[in-house]
Amino acid sequence: MMLFASNSMLLSTIVMLTYASLGVSRPTSNFVDPDFPITEDPEEMRAEALKRLLEVFGMEDPPHTKGLHKQPPQYMLDLYNTVADVDGVTKDPDLLEGNTVRSFFNKIHSEQIQFLFNLSTVAKTEKVLTAELHLFKLRQRATPALNRHHFCQVNVYQVMDNRKASHKLLSSRLVPIHTTGWEVFSITHAVRAWTADENSNHGLLVTVRSLGGTNLDPNLIRFASGRDHHESKQPMLVLFTDDGRRAASLENSLKDQNKEGDALNIPPSLKVNNSRTARSLENTEDEHLPCQRYPLYVDFEEIGWSGWIISPRGYNAHHCKGSCPFPLGQNMRPTNHATVQSIIHALKLTKGIETPCCVPDKLFSVNLLYFDDDENVVLKQYDDMVAGSCGCH
Repeated sequence: MMLFASNSMLLSTIVMLTYASLGVSRPTSNFVDPDFPITEDPEEMRAEALKRLLEVFGMEDPPHTKGLHKQPPQYMLDLYNTVADVDGVTKDPDLLEGNTVRSFFNKIHSEQIQFLFNLSTVAKTEKVLTAELHLFKLRQRATPALNRHHFCQVNVYQVMDNRKASHKLLSSRLVPIHTTGWEVFSITHAVRAWTADENSNHGLLVTVRSLGGTNLDPNLIRFASGRDHHESKQPMLVLFTDDGRRAASLENSLKDQNKEGDALNIPPSLKVNNSRTARSLENTEDEHLPCQRYPLYVDFEEIGWSGWIISPRGYNAHHCKGSCPFPLGQNMRPTNHATVQSIIHALKLTKGIETPCCVPDKLFSVNLLYFDDDENVVLKQYDDMVAGSCGCH
């Protein structure tokens, strides 16, 4: 595992990571961002580089940490371990609905079974796919009253207006009385309304009735609350969304790469203002080796993000480097276009035609589990972040 030994090494890694996410191997002088402020100050350079890396992860600023965090919900930890391997790489892209999962804790405590969740961190551009209310049902003591019942009916209502006591039924089902554990209720319609108009969020109300329709004593059927029970059992809203940031396909990335004048948004100062960084980018010693994949470890602690990222601690993005000489073998995984280009270059049939480039031809997504500004735990999936294999294109 490679750790960053210096600022220059960190900057070099950020640059290479950005190339990898864009599906290219290295920049040319024409493919730079003219808006990037050229500076000799290494701290300013580092700050701007980290800002660009945040943009890769779809953020303007890192979440503000407030010291020690609460224990992440076990549900979110289990979900992360289901969809990602130890390095955060997605096991199966079809396991997760959408690309973002958020957990929210109850913000009010009431004598009734009532809940309010602050959804201000959800962007209006996000598409709400599924929303669930997770309640932990406590084990009840055996009483003559309870022994007469085996099931109860649990109803979840959207509070429409606190002043008029207006409620809209969202979910209703039978729950065994003498069991304990998590009960999950769909509340998707309510959350869609709340994200469209935050002023309509008056919370949820839960009622428990017998099969005959009579209200049961709240002390007989109890759900854990964040105030009186262990935080691992507190009520939780789980929200599955898609933020619309699905990365362009590899084919589109390679197509855009050939357009003259397109900016890659790579700061020129990262490759010319620091000699070590410049040498690491311009070193051609390995360029004579065949196109292949090399390690590129991104260490979140070294970057300064370990205070809000729960998992992983870092991941291997990999990068592609090497030559694509004529004739291209199948082990180079060449496209037909690359094969033709290498022939034209070798025969010098057309001036200015270079050899094909060594670039990622398979990209995988990574998952981050982290705390947002409101201490909610978020699981987010980012496409095209790991070079799975390299080829000549």
